[in-house]
Amino acid sequence: MCFGVVGGGGGAPPRAPPTTPLGDGFVRLIKAMIAPLVFCVVVAGITKAGDLKAFGRIGLKALIWFEVATTVALVVGLLAGNLVSPGAGMNVDPSQLDASAVDEKTGGGELPSTSEFILHSLPDSAVGAFAENSLLQVLVLSCLFGAALLHLGNTKVPAILPAIEQGQEIVFAIVGFIMKLAPLAVFGATAHLVGEYGLGALSTYGKLIGVCYAVALIFLVLLGLALKALTGLSLWKFVRYTREEMLLALGTASSETVMPRMMQKLRQAGCRDDAVGLVLPTGYSFNLDGASIYLSIGTLFIAQAVGVDLSLGQQITVVLVLMLTSKGMAGVPGSAFLALSATASALGVIPAGAVALLLGVDRIMDAMRVATNLLGNCVAVFVVSRWEGALDTARAKKVLGGEIAFVPEQPEQPEQAEQAEEPDSAETSTAGPKSLTPAASPSPLPDAPSSTARE
Repeated sequence: MCFGVVGGGGGAPPRAPPTTPLGDGFVRLIKAMIAPLVFCVVVAGITKAGDLKAFGRIGLKALIWFEVATTVALVVGLLAGNLVSPGAGMNVDPSQLDASAVDEKTGGGELPSTSEFILHSLPDSAVGAFAENSLLQVLVLSCLFGAALLHLGNTKVPAILPAIEQGQEIVFAIVGFIMKLAPLAVFGATAHLVGEYGLGALSTYGKLIGVCYAVALIFLVLLGLALKALTGLSLWKFVRYTREEMLLALGTASSETVMPRMMQKLRQAGCRDDAVGLVLPTGYSFNLDGASIYLSIGTLFIAQAVGVDLSLGQQITVVLVLMLTSKGMAGVPGSAFLALSATASALGVIPAGAVALLLGVDRIMDAMRVATNLLGNCVAVFVVSRWEGALDTARAKKVLGGEIAFVPEQPEQPEQAEQAEEPDSAETSTAGPKSLTPAASPSPLPDAPSSTARE
């Protein structure tokens, strides 16, 4: 990352270095693997768990946790914005701001309404869901596919589940190849950030940046306390366990680049397949804690900068509006500015053009948003898994404590799979979830006799 700063010109005047394709290319390669990986993990998780109702409970509990977490993030952000007042004294004239710059940033788009968001989560084409890399649509297809496998049973489709598990192993292997390019990706992304924006924004928006990062740290402390109280696990130990992934996400300013590896690490840390496969991808759309902090503080910053004093009722309106707009942000270009513009329009007292004040600092906030979003989603996986009884707490403590080393998932040899099975596995194969590491041998579905397994 330090080399990236030097490559970007350090504190020199902004210039765009030719390193952007390094980071962008890495992100594109990883994103290409996310949809098939989510499909394989979710389908295998449903069929191994053998209980579609349990999967539905996991989804409902995840949504409840997401709503609580994002609301807390919004409220903490508003409290900090009121206490510190990062935009006070700027006395900005909104008429002097270039509102067209916001349109250029967002591409003239807009956030979907609630009904549009729900409708868009339902695929109109199975191929299109994967082609567009729409995680919510892929999740819906995965749930339908997994439910159909449970209904048909292993007697009618004996080869499907083993094929999906083997496909999952192939995807993980490809991700392993791509991860070898991570250092180049971090170098390119960091150099681009420094080269295009320079370091001057740190002095101009120093107070706002400091407030956002401080609030994110406070929120993560609260998140760590909640994780400890509900699961007995340490957030700090989890950060150490995933330090490589965290650095990569920060360097590329994208939490999607580490989703495949995070899924592996969560599964090896004792979280059941179906919980990981559903909660983590869904959180990328519904649990944007870092973005919620930025939006709440950013709204107050804009109001204070143009001299608008928001009343308590108007700030409550801010929370309610952001609770809705933040859910449709994922995958929308310039989504933060669209959400801020929608909030300003809902209040009716902040000029929409004032959103342009945040153009110079938005990219610097990426590290805060990415880290907070990613940790928030991983904590959600642990909490929901514990809530549903899908967490091996003893194993999780050993893994996070370093007693069990993380091993990237590799295709398992048949003789290794036989040794890993319990002596009475032939009798109990229909009685619950299998081990966290996929085996190469066919896994019978819950309603099928174990004698139907083929070579």
